[in-house]
Amino acid sequence: MTLRAEFLNAMSSLVSSVNIVTTDGTAGRAGATVSAMTSVSADGDAPTMLVCLHHETSAAPAILQNGCFCINLLGDDQAEIANVFAGRTQCADKFLVADFATLKTGAPALTTALASFDCSLQSDERIGTHHVMIGAVRQIKQAEGQPLLYGARKYLKVSP
Repeated sequence: MTLRAEFLNAMSSLVSSVNIVTTDGTAGRAGATVSAMTSVSADGDAPTMLVCLHHETSAAPAILQNGCFCINLLGDDQAEIANVFAGRTQCADKFLVADFATLKTGAPALTTALASFDCSLQSDERIGTHHVMIGAVRQIKQAEGQPLLYGARKYLKVSP
C-alpha cells in the first residue's frame, strides 16, 4: 500500500463536520463542500477561522479575488446540499439548491445552516494541492440542530 493510500485510509477514521464555503464579489459566486475547517483563535481584533480548499475548485480563485468567504456548517438533514457543492449531484446553479442571504462581507450565507461564519480573507498559502486560507470573522449567524458529520467515507448523524 502506498503512503498516500495509507494516509487516506487512516484519515477516514476521523470524523469531521460537513461545511460549504461560499463567496461572492467581483469574481462571482462560487462554493465548495469542505471538511477541513477549524477555528484558529477567538482573540485579537476578530476571531479567526481556517479553511482548506483544493486549488482546482472554482471557489479557491474566487475567494482570493473576492477577498471574502462564508463557512456554513451543515445540519444533519442537509446532505444533498453537501453533494451539490461537492459536485456529486449535478446542478446548473449550486445556489438554487437552498436559500442564501448576504451577511457583512457579501459572501452568501446558507439561511438554514447551523452556523455561518462570514469572513474577510486575511491570508492564503498554497501548500501542495490546497490553499490554506485564514479569515477574520465579521459576522456570525446561528441556528438550532445537529451537525452533518463525515467519517468512514460516509455521512453520519449524531446519535441521541
